[in-house]
Amino acid sequence: MSDRLVVRPVSQTDFDDWLPLWDGYNAFYGRAGDTRLPDEITRTTWTRFFDAYEPVHALVAEKDGRLVGLVHYLFHRSTISIAPNCYLQDLFTDETTRGQGVGRALIEAVYERASAAGAPRVYWLTHETNHTAQALYNKVAEHSGFVVYRKMF
Repeated sequence: MSDRLVVRPVSQTDFDDWLPLWDGYNAFYGRAGDTRLPDEITRTTWTRFFDAYEPVHALVAEKDGRLVGLVHYLFHRSTISIAPNCYLQDLFTDETTRGQGVGRALIEAVYERASAAGAPRVYWLTHETNHTAQALYNKVAEHSGFVVYRKMF
């Protein structure tokens, strides 16, 4: 069997293979156990990927018939451009494939889709302690220098 990596749009039949990656992503950011996302959020997120009226999209990375990564991105309007911007919201790779180009391939696939949509930029956030991911991000994008503020309700 080939060890070729394929990045493709998620399909409805991928749910059972996507879910462990989604759970791993959320656990990385502290959303596990008592702080786990409600199932309703996961189901709604999944449904949005297949709704043509939603600006939320998902790609998966597949290697040897197994999903090894996911990326979720969305397009939104901006006050500083006419074309929509692309926000890369979630990126996660199976830990057994880290360092093998899966994350880079997923980011580049988002770049391709954003470019095709006429988006002037792709941007994302990561936690300041996520040094492993930042090593990749520093190679494929520029650090904007912005600091994020938020208020949760």
